[in-house]
Amino acid sequence: MAAAESDREVPSALCTEFLNFSVKDTASKWLQVTDLYKEVYHHLARYVPKIYCLGPNLNPQSEDLLAQMLLQAPLEWYLCGEDPSTGLAKLEQNNQPSQLCGHVFKVGEPTYSCRECAADPTCVLCMQCFLGSVHKEHRYRMTTSGGGGFCDCGDTEAWKKGPYCQKHEPNISDSCQEDPLAHLSTDMIARCYNVFSVVLKYAVDMLTWDKEDELPLGLEPPDRSDTYYCMLFNDEVHTYEQVIYTLQKAVNCTQKEAVSFATTVDRDGRKSVRFGDFAFCELAKSVIVRNTSRQSKPLRVQVMHSSVVAHQCFALKALHWLGHVIGYSDALRRILCQVGLERGPEGENSSLVDTLMLCDSKMWKGARNVYHQLFMSSLLMDLKYKKLFAIQFAKNYRRLQTDFMEDDHERVVSVTSLSVQLFTVPTMARMLITEENLMTTIIRTFVDHLRHRDLQGRFQFERYTAQQAFKFRRVQSLIGDLKYVLISRPTEWSDQLREKFLEGLDTFLELLKCMQGMDPVVRQVGQHIEMEPEWEAAFTLQMKLTHIISMIQEWCATDERVLIEAYKKCLTALTHCHSGFADGEQPITLSMCGHSVDTIRYCVSQEKVSIHLPVSRLLAGLHVLLSKMEVAYRFPEQLPLSELSPPMLIEHPLRCLVLCAQVHAGMWRRNGFSLVNQIYYYHNVKCRVEMFDKDLIMLQAGASMMDPNHFLIIVLSRFELYHIFSSADCRKRYNRENANKDVVQQNNTLTEEMLHLIMMVVGERFEAGIGQVEGCDEIKREILHQLCIRPMAHSELVKALPENENKETGMERVIDCVASFKKPGVTGRGLYELRPECAKQFNLYFHHYSRADQSKAEEAQRKLKRQNGEDTALPPPVLPPFCPLFASLVNILQCDVLLGMLGAVLQWAVEPSAGHWSESMLQRVLHLIGMALLEEQQQLENSSEDNDVYFNFTLKMSRPGEAPSNTASVLALLENLQNAPHLEVHEGMIRWLLKTVAGIKTMRERSASTSTVTTSGSRGQEETACDKDKAERKRKAEMARLRREKVMAQMSEMQRHFINENKELFQQSLEELDASTSTSLEHSPASSDAALACVGPRRSRPREKRQVVTCILCQEEQEIRADGKAMVLAAFVQRSTVMSKNRTRPPHDPKRYDPLFMHPDLSFGTHTGSCGHIMHSHCWQRYFEAVQAKEQRRQQRLRVHTSYDVGNGEFLCPLCECLSNTVIPLLPRTMGSSSCEQPGLGQWLKTSGQQIKAMHSAHRKLQPVSTVEETVEEECPVPEVFTVDYIPTNPYSSTIKEMLATFGTATYKVGLKVHPNEQDPRIPIMCWSSCAYTIQSIERLLVDEKKPLFGSLPCRQDDCLSSLARFGSACWTAACQPTVQGHFIRLLAALIPDPQVEASPCILDVDMLHLLVSVVLSYGSVHSQDSSGLSVDAVQLHLFHLITVAHMVQILLTSGPEEVTMEQESGEAERGEEEGACRLYNTLRTHVGSSLPEVGSGWHLWRCVKTGILPYLRGAALFFHHLHGVPAPPELHALCPGQWEVLCGYLSLPSNLLQLFHGQQELLEPLLHGWCTHPGIQQTLQGGGVLVSFPRESNSLIDLPDDYSALINQASSFTCPKSGGDKSRAPTLCLVCGSMLCSQSYCCQTELEGEDVGACTAHTFACGAGVGIFLRVRESQVLFLAGKTKGCFYAPPYLDDYGETDQGLRRGNPLHLCHERYRKIQKLWRQHSITEEIGHAQEANQTLVGIDWQHL
Repeated sequence: MAAAESDREVPSALCTEFLNFSVKDTASKWLQVTDLYKEVYHHLARYVPKIYCLGPNLNPQSEDLLAQMLLQAPLEWYLCGEDPSTGLAKLEQNNQPSQLCGHVFKVGEPTYSCRECAADPTCVLCMQCFLGSVHKEHRYRMTTSGGGGFCDCGDTEAWKKGPYCQKHEPNISDSCQEDPLAHLSTDMIARCYNVFSVVLKYAVDMLTWDKEDELPLGLEPPDRSDTYYCMLFNDEVHTYEQVIYTLQKAVNCTQKEAVSFATTVDRDGRKSVRFGDFAFCELAKSVIVRNTSRQSKPLRVQVMHSSVVAHQCFALKALHWLGHVIGYSDALRRILCQVGLERGPEGENSSLVDTLMLCDSKMWKGARNVYHQLFMSSLLMDLKYKKLFAIQFAKNYRRLQTDFMEDDHERVVSVTSLSVQLFTVPTMARMLITEENLMTTIIRTFVDHLRHRDLQGRFQFERYTAQQAFKFRRVQSLIGDLKYVLISRPTEWSDQLREKFLEGLDTFLELLKCMQGMDPVVRQVGQHIEMEPEWEAAFTLQMKLTHIISMIQEWCATDERVLIEAYKKCLTALTHCHSGFADGEQPITLSMCGHSVDTIRYCVSQEKVSIHLPVSRLLAGLHVLLSKMEVAYRFPEQLPLSELSPPMLIEHPLRCLVLCAQVHAGMWRRNGFSLVNQIYYYHNVKCRVEMFDKDLIMLQAGASMMDPNHFLIIVLSRFELYHIFSSADCRKRYNRENANKDVVQQNNTLTEEMLHLIMMVVGERFEAGIGQVEGCDEIKREILHQLCIRPMAHSELVKALPENENKETGMERVIDCVASFKKPGVTGRGLYELRPECAKQFNLYFHHYSRADQSKAEEAQRKLKRQNGEDTALPPPVLPPFCPLFASLVNILQCDVLLGMLGAVLQWAVEPSAGHWSESMLQRVLHLIGMALLEEQQQLENSSEDNDVYFNFTLKMSRPGEAPSNTASVLALLENLQNAPHLEVHEGMIRWLLKTVAGIKTMRERSASTSTVTTSGSRGQEETACDKDKAERKRKAEMARLRREKVMAQMSEMQRHFINENKELFQQSLEELDASTSTSLEHSPASSDAALACVGPRRSRPREKRQVVTCILCQEEQEIRADGKAMVLAAFVQRSTVMSKNRTRPPHDPKRYDPLFMHPDLSFGTHTGSCGHIMHSHCWQRYFEAVQAKEQRRQQRLRVHTSYDVGNGEFLCPLCECLSNTVIPLLPRTMGSSSCEQPGLGQWLKTSGQQIKAMHSAHRKLQPVSTVEETVEEECPVPEVFTVDYIPTNPYSSTIKEMLATFGTATYKVGLKVHPNEQDPRIPIMCWSSCAYTIQSIERLLVDEKKPLFGSLPCRQDDCLSSLARFGSACWTAACQPTVQGHFIRLLAALIPDPQVEASPCILDVDMLHLLVSVVLSYGSVHSQDSSGLSVDAVQLHLFHLITVAHMVQILLTSGPEEVTMEQESGEAERGEEEGACRLYNTLRTHVGSSLPEVGSGWHLWRCVKTGILPYLRGAALFFHHLHGVPAPPELHALCPGQWEVLCGYLSLPSNLLQLFHGQQELLEPLLHGWCTHPGIQQTLQGGGVLVSFPRESNSLIDLPDDYSALINQASSFTCPKSGGDKSRAPTLCLVCGSMLCSQSYCCQTELEGEDVGACTAHTFACGAGVGIFLRVRESQVLFLAGKTKGCFYAPPYLDDYGETDQGLRRGNPLHLCHERYRKIQKLWRQHSITEEIGHAQEANQTLVGIDWQHL
């Protein structure tokens, strides 16, 4: 109580101060004083503790108001020297608006980057600027912001073109940049200066204050109270759950309060959890610390004096105020920047900005966010001060990063994240490199934090602890900063920039030297490795550095001097690395084919080998640049090329490639998965550019400077194949018969890999600088080879191509010249297909193919060639020429060692006795020979006559071996192999090779004999050979076609013959077919030409037919009979709001709700669907019991949900696994007795009136006599043939009765959400209602899909409807008869007023189709006691007519005023209908009075009636068709004109419906009067209830915007409704009603049926009766939910231009709505298939089952 009283006193004390306080006087007093600083501090010391932090709950509204009046207003007066409202307005008027946008992004806001114009990917625009800019026509990328960061519109350095949007376009007039301070008077400047320095100093003092119990000098409060806060701080270590649990124990609050505390701590970084005296708070602190210190370091808690907290609160307010004030004028912004960056008395790093930065990691999240925000709006918006700030930032860089390593907050809230704003500005980055040596600083800081080294000084990541791993993740942000600095390449270099860049490069080389050779591996022999070594850290580092290494090479490429120096430095570093590696390797001399070479003895399979060689690879990159920039040719004297030792250069890259080959050959199996993963990443697209590709280049560089024979001998030696190829009789195959089979297999694989490597060294020329190609040729070739595997989607292609530092692959520039795009359908995605003319560039041995890719591509290309009728050989493609520096590589193809190797393999293939060679080895040899021949052909074609061709492979390949062995020449061997039976596959290739040899020979002869003869001769010969070949092939194809046609003709002739012979058999089956589809009309009792009618005495009676079905479980056939075994249909009953016209209606109380009448707004219905599979009831029961037993066993084992909930009676259909929760019994058709008595309407009304009275009195006798005196009635004369107490015999067998009860109870349980109760009187009502609702929903579906009423339904829906209708007519037999009669009486009373029934609904509150279905189906219970021979059909017809009239009245009462349309000229027939409509309408007006407007046009009224009543008539036709089984007229099986008349005829209605009323006017007039005088009518018409107009429009899902970014924008401005103005993290849109929800968060959880559920789940129960369709906006993902435990994700309807969805918005391509896909989702919803879809998804994907759907 005390607290409350004191709370109440405080404001009164303040109020007196308040009344005496004058803002103006205070400000003028301040203007007089000399020491403003002291005066303001005194003022703050006095007032701040009186405004802020007065109790446990902060009250931001009153605090802000008082702070504004008592604290900020005087500052503003002082600043302006007059009333701030006028002073600030003046400032704003004089201000030139900034050309920078500077809009700071909120979390989740859309940001746009132009992929064509942005200087780098961090340059982004906000939505407003983007829409007003030129970039929206370009290729742009859209992402959602993580918060922080601002819009770069107006920054000329950020955009290559189009830097301004329309709003920020600079005026031409103010081109002269004047100082903004010129507009201010000098004393105004002085005042600003004073105020800003005092306020900023105060804020910095308070935010960096670390004492908990006292205040800085000058702020001590005049009177000090003993009030403290227990303040809890945020960290990134503890989870929400831990914090919530701890708080509940420490400050005994409820779960809800603890959740709210935790949410605030997470959002603001701190929250007071207790208020009181010191001891009270200290107690809470100790509990929290004790509870959280077990697993990790404890939560940070401080007990702080309330005045300290008060001042800190106001300090944040003050920073906000500064940010607000400088928004009025650039001049004020300048002054604030000046104040912030001014050095203090302590010299270095003493300015206020420095103090804030350096204390960053000590502050809490909220404070950091506020001051970062202020930096952005001040320092970063002013170019002059941005530069000064950047210099301070770079100076303190090392300290800031070191603080960040220790800080336990994410980088987003650390000051280090501002680097992206400073380092990405090109001029700024270069200035910081030259003036502050930034590049070196960053790399040094980075290296310092990776301390783990081995003896050689290399990094060692063995067994990182969690702490080190955390640190390693933090350190990686430094690489990000380095990337920002290097992202834009300099166009001109100053000497200083060169010097500092090279210094940075030195440091970088130091870093790479630590990586050279790290994580070495040794082959395990004998036993498997025990522990998998740590390999991921090294690769993470490699991946992060990949772009840096590429960018350093690009910088070097822009300046020749830098390139030469860099090359020298890199070479020195490499030599230094190598000198440490010569661990006692012995020299050895190898000779082969007359060549010998000195090398060292080294076996990859026995020694250490490492996959990390960044120094060699950087050198390889620079070597290519020497060639590309032509430096190597222009300044050879400056390059140390002569000092290079090629064997040293190639040694390590070669070892690496051999390691890969040996891993492929299975020699390193015992080294476990870590090695497999390393090899995978080495070739993977993310790393290969700076790993595999560069190793290959290094081999090319080395080989181009060596004798090719020497190079190949070293390669053989490293591959450990030297002994095989060097032996003299290797052609005879050295004697390995006794060799181990594994070893043979390994050697085969190694030989294949080695041949492949030689192909790559000679054939990979698509890098500019190695071959004479353009930059885009390389990408073209990558894409082409990807598409040779199969057509691919855009995203797959992007993934297969390496990205540069700007996340670009360069694909869009070239894709169109190699591929054509094919748009997607409703599912799937758009695909790129290779253009046919590009297929000839296909290289089977493309160096980036994996083994799997290669075989797929080979298969695809051979198949393609077969289809085009070409030869299936895949010869090598023609290659571009080498650049001069690499030109000597082609000699490898004609050197002796290679010819020796080729000859050996061919020789082995000729005599294939043992498995010492493989087909793929031979295939590679043939490919190599092909490459050599093409090279020679190219040179011959391009050579002029005097220039002799030095490449002569044909000569060498036709030379036989030397004297002693006399081996056959390569050419002879090829000719031998041409017809070898075991080499059919290669026949085509060998043929191609021999043909090429012949071609080259003729070319050579011709040029030799005379160079004047044109070269067409040989071509001619080749072509004629080729043409002959083609003609032959064509002839064969033609023959085959003729043969096929002949066979087909024979077969069809035989068929015809067979049918003729067995004519009677076919006839019979056709007739049966006819009967089964019930299209045969001649069996109806009336003459065959009478029209079909499905209701009334004249209804057609289809002939009786046995219905036989098969049980899917036991496969037995069974006839459906009333007294036979029950057959059931698997069904799924669900509540539905799909057709609801009123989603605001509160759900009803299931215990008291009476569902007899359905309101026309259909706000809740029960839908029944079925998969159409039939079982015996006993088979189903056995199956369901087995499912239950299995579920009980499963629950004991593991507690996860399955896709179905057995507790709710759910199961999967045993055949199609469709979700079901009950079964419908199949019943035979009810046979209408064709009795003679067919009364007219009047007579029937009379009879039924008597019957009802009789039933009333009978029911009264059944009830216990009430105490009230019964009014003695004269007993009404009971019709003598109506026996009230006659109990009819139940026609159904016991199993059918049981199933009737089963389905009835299930529908009742689901529809009302109650516990099953077989005795409840509402069961039959729920079944009738479900039947009617299902019919209505199917009728709407047919309309929406523009399908005819009959004949277009799938049979599962057909069966479901007929079983529902027949079940409805039989379900009274399972219920208590008087109950059902009571329902009938109440239903009829809605039409024919009955004095004994109270509270009949008004006719506007009844859905007529529901009424019709219920009345017709409940009449059976009355008819069973009637033995007068009254025809059921007649009664049904009268009921139907009555309800139809009532529906017309309903439609006319609700028809709106007429629209002004052109009156149509009506024909004779229509005139009668229009008059009738007018007459009926005017009759209604006499009864209802002025509520109905006057309508003159009969045409309008008739049109209203006709369109309004159509859905009801179609529903009735479906109902009677399925109830009676009368076939529908063929006109209703199609969408043809004249449907109305046919429909009316089928329903035994006149086509002028108004005749129903006018024909029986005297009987219907009193009923009409009764309906219209019901009090509910007036009420509803005057706007009291829900007025539904007919026809009811079908509901659709909400309209979505065409452009997805509009949705993201809408979501980013959506705040969580619970946690005051906080941004929602997962905004989710309900597609049914359009509400935006805050999903997946603690703040919006609510309680539903005793469980905590998330916002979406709660919403599904209010909006969709448990089923929901949502769009998760930030993930671009559709979410389906059903109930609490079921859900799945579904592809969103938004596609990019390439026909692909982007779930998770990872790619960022612009997304647009695909209407077909959205319609598909809508159709699922309208068909009630959402739950089924979820079931299928969960069955297919088990991970979906584990998600807590109820928390979304």
